[in-house]
Order: sequence, then C-alpha cells, then structure tokens
Amino acid sequence: MNKKSAACFFLSAAVLTPTAVYALEEEVQQLEDVVVTAPLQDKVSESAVPVTVLSDEELRLKVGHSIGETLKNELGITSQSFGPGVGTPVIRGQSGPRVRVLNNGIGSNDASAISPDHATSVEPLLAERIEVLRGPATLLYGSGAIGGVVNVIDNRIPGKLPDKLLGGALEQRFDSVSDETSTVMKIEGGQSNLAYHLDGFYRDRNNLDIGGSAIDVNAAQATDPALEVIQNPKGIIDNTSAHAISGSAGISLVGDPGFAGVSINRLENNYGIAPDGSGGETVRIDLKQSKYDFKSELKNPFRYAESLRMKLGYTDYQHTEIPDGEAAAFFTNKTYESRLELTHNPIGIFRGMVGFQAIAGDFAAIDKATNEVIVPQTLSNSYGVFAVESFNIGAFANQLGVRVEDTTLDPQGLSSLSYMPVSASASSLFKINDSNSLNLAITRSQRAPQVQELLTNGFHDATRSFEVGNLNLREETSYNLDLGYKFKSDWVKAQLDLFHNWAGDYIYQKRNGEFIDAAPVLETRQADATFMGYESKLLFPVLQNRLGSVDLTLFSDFTRGQFVNGRDVPRMPPLRFGFQLDHTKGEWNTNLRLTRGEAQTHAGDNDTATPSYLLLSLGTQYQVLDLHDADVMVFAKANNLLNENIRNATSYLRNFAPEPGRGAEIGFRVSY
Repeated sequence: MNKKSAACFFLSAAVLTPTAVYALEEEVQQLEDVVVTAPLQDKVSESAVPVTVLSDEELRLKVGHSIGETLKNELGITSQSFGPGVGTPVIRGQSGPRVRVLNNGIGSNDASAISPDHATSVEPLLAERIEVLRGPATLLYGSGAIGGVVNVIDNRIPGKLPDKLLGGALEQRFDSVSDETSTVMKIEGGQSNLAYHLDGFYRDRNNLDIGGSAIDVNAAQATDPALEVIQNPKGIIDNTSAHAISGSAGISLVGDPGFAGVSINRLENNYGIAPDGSGGETVRIDLKQSKYDFKSELKNPFRYAESLRMKLGYTDYQHTEIPDGEAAAFFTNKTYESRLELTHNPIGIFRGMVGFQAIAGDFAAIDKATNEVIVPQTLSNSYGVFAVESFNIGAFANQLGVRVEDTTLDPQGLSSLSYMPVSASASSLFKINDSNSLNLAITRSQRAPQVQELLTNGFHDATRSFEVGNLNLREETSYNLDLGYKFKSDWVKAQLDLFHNWAGDYIYQKRNGEFIDAAPVLETRQADATFMGYESKLLFPVLQNRLGSVDLTLFSDFTRGQFVNGRDVPRMPPLRFGFQLDHTKGEWNTNLRLTRGEAQTHAGDNDTATPSYLLLSLGTQYQVLDLHDADVMVFAKANNLLNENIRNATSYLRNFAPEPGRGAEIGFRVSY
C-alpha cells in the first residue's frame, strides 16, 4: 500500500461510513470511561493530556514479551527493541530516563534506563493494569519524564480485602515465532482482616523466526566499514533464546482505617543478544533481581486529609554480560525508594496531592574479565517534593503540578556532582459541549544527568561499542506544548493531539565515527533539539445487528526530532498510519489491524535509514463466564501475517535483529 492508495482508503472510509452508520438497526452501546488510578482517580475522558490504559481482556490480548512490545501499538508509543529479549517503551521519540517505568507506583530501579540492551524487570504477564501518564501527573513520580510515566499494576500488595478465601488465575501461552511457552499463576484471597497474594511466571523460548535475513549487510557495513559478515542466517536470528522465572508473595492487613502490607519478588532472566555475523563472540545476559516493598494507606488520618499513602521499596539488581561463556561486564544497582503522598480534602475548588520522595542508589559496572572499571561505584541521593492540584472553573477542568529535586552523585575517586531540577506543568480541558472538547498542556521538565551519561568509559559487550560519558553535562531542560481536540457523536469519535517540545541541552549518545579495538565509539553529548508530531484516531461504528457490531478505527502518529543545527536526532520512530476492524458478538471479540510504517530517512549522523513496512495482525478471544465458578478466556493472535522483514528505527540493533516474522500465538486464562 503506497501513500496514495492509503490516502484514498482513508478518504473512502470517511465518506462511506456515515451511510452505513445511519443504517444501524440498534443504538450504539456506550462504554463506560476507564478511571485512572494514578494519581487522582480521574476519568480518561476528562484528562487534559493523552492517557493510555490497558486492562482486563484488552490487556490479555495485547500482552507481549516486554512492556515495550505490549504498548507498541498504542498511539505515540513504540518499543526500543534490542532483539526479542528486550523492549522498553518509546513515547513520542523519548526513551530511557525520559520514560519512567513504575511497578505499583515505585520505580523499577533496574538498569533498563541505563542502556537499551538491559531488559526491564517489570513483567507484563503479571500485570492487571498498565497506565501511561503524561503532563502534570508525571511530576509525582520523577523529573525529566518528557515522554511520560508507565505504571504497571499487579496487586502484589493487596489494598482491599477479597470477597473469598481462595481465588486466582492460571494463564498458559504458546507462540510459534520462537516456540515460546509461558505460564502465569496467581493465587490470592483473604479472611477477617488479612489478605494475601502469590504469583509467578515461567517463560522459555528458542531462537526467533524472522521474515528474511537477520543482518542488513549494506547498512551494517555503512556504519562499520571494517565489519566482515560471514554468517547471515535467513529466517532466524541466532542466539535469541531465553528463559525467565519469577515469583512474588505479598500480605496485607486491611481494615476500615486503611491497609498496610509487604511483598517480596525474585526475578531471574537469561537472554541472548543478536550476533553481528562476524563469527566473533556471542553475548548472553544473566539478570537477577530481588525486590522488597512496603505499602500502606490511611483513610481520613486527620482533619483536611483524605488519605495518607506511604511506599517503600528496596531493589537489589545485577546482571552479567557473558560473551562466549565468560563473564565480562557486570552491572549492579542497589536502590532504596520511598514516597509519602498526602491527598487532601477539597479546599474550595481545589483537590490534589502533595508529597515527598527520596531515592538512594549504589551503582557500579566493571569488566570481570579484565577488572577494568566501566562506571565507577557511585552513590546517589535524590530528594524531591511535589504537588498536583486539580480545579474546575465553569467548563474548564484544570490541573497544575510542580516538582523540585535535589540530586547528588558521589563517584568513587572523583568529586561529587550536584543538580537541582525544577519542573512545573499546567493543563486545561475545555468542554465546549457534550460533543466537543479542547485540551492544552504546558510543561517545563528538567532532569539531572544519569550516572552512565556522566561516567561510563569502557567497552560494552552487549552493544558492541566503546561508550564514553561526559562529566561536563548540565541539567536537561525541556518545554513541551500539547494541544488536543476530541469529538464524539453517535456516528464517529475523533481525537487529535499535537505536540511540540523544545529541549535545551538534550543528552544523547552518538557514534563519532571512531573505533577502539574495532568497536565503534559512542559519545555522550548535549545539544538543543526540538521534537514535534501528532497522534490521531477516528472511530466509526459501521454496523450493529443480530450478527454483532463492527467498529472501524483509523489511526496515525508521527514524531520528528531535530537538533537546532538542522541535523537529525537518532533513533526516532517513523510515520505510522493504518486501520483496525473490531467485531463483537456476545462473548466473542475479533480484530484485524493493518499498520503502515514509512521509511525512516532521518536516521542521524553515522546511523542508517530503515525501509517502510506493512504489519498485518489478527486477534480473537472468546470468554465463558461463570463456568463451574470460573471465568475462562481463550485467545489467539496471528502476528506479521505478511512475514515482513521489519527494521525498527528506534532500535540500536536494527541492522542485526529485525522484528519477529509470521507467527501464531494461542492461550487461555482461567480465573476463579
């Protein structure tokens, strides 16, 4: 499908759909708005900034091997894949430290924001709900989240008493594209004032099937002329097998005043990195993490206070990069994070939350084979105060947010570094009438440089590069403008969001064209940059009769990143557009989705362009309610039906590890 045919299709659909809608036999059913749990129980339809929420059956059908893969089809969101073992979210072209991934409101505190080859420890298979927040709400969880905040909720610490002593769920999946089997089990319940939660998952997969050759030889040699590709398998990516296992236990004391609970989680994940075809070393990553959490809430603890929440987490994370079976780069990150959140009773027209957050970390990276320091042991301390207030004036629903942090880094053998990021945001939703609304958000976001951006200096096995930090980095400051319009009627729902982001002293990694021991040098630099783009969606209810209902959704998103000197910001997602057809009849739901990704020709200096692609997928699920006191859902997905060889423009490994080829995924979930 070329641009002209796609445009004709969109235009035809827009013209013909109203005719079909007027022939509806029954009135279209209106679905309830989803309530966002973080931070102030607002409805999605009443948010002045784009909000994405996945839960229930929709989440089960979209769950992928990583958080990035789970969210990659949402508007404005892609995945920074590093082979099938890794996939972190990219929101409006922003990734790493600019997209904070939370687990039940506490940072994952792994090493996924440090480098794109590091898998996040947050597991989507265990999620009960995933929320993507932007605008003022992000200031509750950290500064500098230009892209947004991804909050994964799994009920590890129960916040309310279940209605039965024993309940739970069992889910089993199989994916043909890598012969992957995954099993998820959850048991929870409670009695009197005690609630408990147990969960676990196991995943095992072989090498990934793809729709062509693993290595784009011409592109790979364009960035590394000395690379000699002697192994380039077709239809498969070598060394991409993986296995992971995780278990959690949580217990809470629940009563009328509130609750208090603790949990423990253990994760072990071993995955491979796609080889470069030179016949050299193959790298695997062995990841281990232990996480301990405490959470409590008091309702109406004192006058003027609606609730008082406390969260405390300790994460002990480590991973070893193992080339050819020999331990090399070793990363450790031990982090304490605590939060205190006070939601006050309405004061006049204002309702909101104030709080305090503290994070203390101990990070280091060494090469076990040579004992060379990659990142010196660094103690970090960050203290932040924040507030978010909502208020309505006539037809305007407004929200204000502010956050001030004090961050100090103490690297071993070097002078300490101090930063004070200050961030603020304001948003407003104007309800013109029942059908039309406008929203506007303005954000000033500032973040301190991270430890690896400042201090890294050494060979990184998984990225096959020599990385060089920059001690002279300053705080990164961005100003973001978000303008949106929503329309809803009986025959169409429309949404358009425009954004423009001015980033001062934007921190990024760039190939400088040099090589050390045949490894390309990646330098950390700063420059002013701008990002602009849009997200749009049209939903038409085209049919509803005794055969069920059919909805047509047209969608598109686009991000463009440029430095002020006119050069391109590397690893930006391309223009995407397409359509989705959804059919619902009783307990049966089916969807067909076609996405066109344009070629990314603005790849950045010393990086390569990626070609266009068509991604066709089909999904279906059938749900049986109350089958012998259990709910049963059976689901199936057919992915990349055209078996395209897709190169992900946001991936560091796009020339060596294309996206999965044609595959089928089947599974079932039993809840009782």
